[in-house]
This record gives sequence, C-alpha cells and structure tokens, in this order.
Amino acid sequence: MEKATKKRSPWAWIPTVYLAEGLPNVVVTGVSVVILLQMGLTNTQIGLYTSYLQLPWIIKPLWSPFVDIVKTKRWWVIVMQALLGAAFAGVAFTINTSAWFQCIMFFLFLMGFSSATHDIAADGYYMIELDSHQQSFFVGIRNTVYRLAVIFGNGVLVPVAGLIQKSTGGKVAFSWSLIFFALAGLFIAIALYHNFFLPKSEGDKPRDVSFSNTFSMLGKTFASYFTKFPLKETIVAILFLLLFRFPEALLAKMSPTFLLRPLEEGGLGMSPEQYGIAYGTIGVIGLLLGGILGGIVASKDGVKKWLWPMVLALTLPDLVYVYMSSAYPSNMIVITSCIFIEQLGYGFGFTALTLYMLYFSGGEFKTSHYSICTGLTYLGLMIPGMFSGKLADSLGYHKFFIVVMVFCIITFVVTALIKIDPDFGKAAPEQSEKKQ
Repeated sequence: MEKATKKRSPWAWIPTVYLAEGLPNVVVTGVSVVILLQMGLTNTQIGLYTSYLQLPWIIKPLWSPFVDIVKTKRWWVIVMQALLGAAFAGVAFTINTSAWFQCIMFFLFLMGFSSATHDIAADGYYMIELDSHQQSFFVGIRNTVYRLAVIFGNGVLVPVAGLIQKSTGGKVAFSWSLIFFALAGLFIAIALYHNFFLPKSEGDKPRDVSFSNTFSMLGKTFASYFTKFPLKETIVAILFLLLFRFPEALLAKMSPTFLLRPLEEGGLGMSPEQYGIAYGTIGVIGLLLGGILGGIVASKDGVKKWLWPMVLALTLPDLVYVYMSSAYPSNMIVITSCIFIEQLGYGFGFTALTLYMLYFSGGEFKTSHYSICTGLTYLGLMIPGMFSGKLADSLGYHKFFIVVMVFCIITFVVTALIKIDPDFGKAAPEQSEKKQ
C-alpha cells in the first residue's frame, strides 16, 4: 500500500495543494483590496490595512520549526486547509454586521496565519517528495496553479460578487457573504480530498526532538540559515529577497484600485465584470503562460542563464500602467492587452525568485530555510505596500506609476549582486541521457 502511494504521480496532488496555497493568499492580499474599496475605504487605508494582513507570511519562520517537529507535513497541510474553511465561514457570517471591519480583519488575519502555516508544510512536502530536477520542472506548474487562484479571486469571485450586487440593488456585504460561504465549502472539500489522495511520503516524518529542545532547534535553524554561505553572499541574498519585487509591491496594491475607481477619481472606471475578464482571467492567462515558460527554460538551461531575461520581463512591462494612466483608454481590447503583457512578464520573471529561494534553502533545514526566504519576500512586499496608497493619493496614478518604473533600478542592482550555481535546475546528466 505504501509503495503504491509513493508512486502516485505529482500531478495528482500538486495542482490541488498549490490551489489551496494560492487561493487564501489571493483573497487576503488581493481580493480584500476590492472588498475594502467597495466598502468605501480610501487608497491610503486600503494600502495600509491590506499590507498588515501580510504579516503572518513574514513571521512564519518563527513557528516553522514546529511544522518540522510536530506531526508530518501532510498532516499540517490537511489540518490547515480545514482551518481555512472555518476562517472563510467567519468572514461570511460577520461581514453583514455593524462591526464588519474589525470582524473581517480578524478572520482575514486568521486566514493569513493558517495559509502561512500551510505554505510551510506544502513547500516542505514539495521539496521532500521531489528531486532537484522535478522541483525545477514542476516549479512552473505549481506557479501556474498558484496563479489559477487569481482566476478564482479576481476572475470569478469579483465578477460574481458584482453580478449579485446588480441583482440585489447594490448589496455589497451580502454579495461577499455568499462568496465566502462558497469558499468555506470548497476548502472543506479540498481537505477531504487530500486526506485520501495526498501521498504518505517515506521522507515525511516528524523530527525526533522534544518540545524542550524546540527553541534551541529554532536558534540552530536561524543560525544555519545565516552561516551556511559566506557572510557577504548571505547579506546579498537577503537584499535580493527583500528588494527584488519592490516595484511590484507598489504596483500590486494600486493597480486594482486604478482599474476599478471611476474616471473622476483618476481610475479607468471598470465594472467588476470587466475587471474579472481583463485582470482576473486574461491577465492570469498571461501569468500562467509566463510561469510555464519560465519553468521549462530553467529546467533545460538552469536559472542562471535566464536570470536577466526574467528580470527584464518582470520590470519593463510595468510601463503599460504609465501609458494607461496617461491615455485613459476606453477600449477593453487595449486595456486587456496591456494587462496581459504585464502579467506575462511577471509570470516569467517570478520564476527566477522561486528558483533562487529553492537554491538558497538547500541543506538540512530546507523546509524552515525556505519559509525564512518567503518571509523575507513578503516583508519586501509589505513595507512598500503600506505606503503605496498614500503615495498614489498624493501623486495621482500617472506620477505614481512613473515612480514605480524608477524603482525598477533597485531590482536590477540586487540581481547584479547575487551568485547562483549555473547548473542549478538543470536535468542531471543521467536523466538527460534517458530522455535521448
């Protein structure tokens, strides 16, 4: 029975695990922007509050050793999916109340905590179950599935909420309560599916460490993270993880508000349905194609060879927002094409960051080290995101997007400093021979 489970194809669990990893993240950090906008908050408030919600992903390394020590990665994945279902239900029950803001912020934060813990377990399980070449190949697939969560969030949930609002005379809170009830049911179903179909890997075992030694393990984990490479290389790696997506951190918070706010407020005035098609569907197709392409070329030639093309793909397409905030196109084909180009580039470029984290996390504590890496990248998203709304309100959208392009220089600088093994991600010679 164990052998049959061990041989189960990664295709049987990678799509569902990474959909479950991506969807709560999209809801907490992305769909929440739309919800708070529809509930009447300003850009400054939206940027600040939704950035705070990223805190669980930043501090998750503090409890990642417990995921290594207690139970198995598989157990954590399933339990966190069930808890996420409960958090979705909490939002659904409270968004119609007078204390809606405090309640949904609490449940969104709980959702973030559960999702961050799920990330630790899922990514650790991924590295245990797959070898280096499989990791490189499936990184495009997992990023692709992760981006499918954006279709659920921005391409399906937002338009459906808009349609419900139209049919109910603009009942925003009611529409979102129905959406979150549906999400709660979905996550209970995913947890049940994984209870039966997620493989029980031979390498997925809790560490034989008592709770009395947990904190010393935590210290050892952090110490090994900062000492396994030379100090200069470690500092450069941390700067890369923090600053690689600095322009994207500003853009990601304000681009949805720019698309949805009416013309008199400086936006493009898109309806939720138009937003869902352009940003949440066509844009995500661009992300999917970019992610798949990034994984394919990296698994063939190694990430180092494609590093700079990925950096250029990540940054230069942001120019489409400079254009749209100046020309204010009304043609949906033009707007959708701009969004597609930007998202295609981001999907391709993001592969470089994912593979670099896998590269830097190798070693004895790879699960915890990967969570530290992702925590640093979320910190790099949170801090710029906190003042992105204030900056957009102060400068206006057009000048704001120009500033985003100027900050792309930061991405170029930190990329130029990093070192990475040219062979990382390539197929092993014996694997290449078998394919011939």
